Amino acid sequence: MRSGLPGLRGTSVGVSLRTLCLTVPLGVLMYQVLRTVGLRAISMASETYMAGMHSAAFVTCPNDKVAKDLARGIVEKKLAACVNIIPAITSVYEWQGKIQEDSEVLLMIKTRSSKVPDLTEYVRANHPYEVAEVISLPIEQGNPPYLKWIQEVVPE
Repeated sequence: MRSGLPGLRGTSVGVSLRTLCLTVPLGVLMYQVLRTVGLRAISMASETYMAGMHSAAFVTCPNDKVAKDLARGIVEKKLAACVNIIPAITSVYEWQGKIQEDSEVLLMIKTRSSKVPDLTEYVRANHPYEVAEVISLPIEQGNPPYLKWIQEVVPE
């Protein structure tokens, strides 16, 4: 089987074009893998943050007492480094076929992403709602010393 372009077979130009035709698609395919590996290596070498390692979770509560009890338990059990209690939010939602409007208290919880399943189980076991809200978002960026503190306070 012959390879190369007609008229260029065996020449240095034909070999260079063939090499280029193989290298470019391979480079495009490998870009994401190499980028991820490179970012992780830089992160480990420079102790910078790797996106998604931590999460901010949100839980709504019916009142201050429930919010404070949950927040204290979450921090004491090392399920999170910090829980902010945000008072006086209004939630509008559908429940059992009816539109509801209630005053609630919001917990904003900072933790490791790996702890979100344990956090969810703790909230479900200790929350008065039949269906407790526990949602989380990965933290993409932030103040490096703060993110490092979360990592130090919340064990793997």
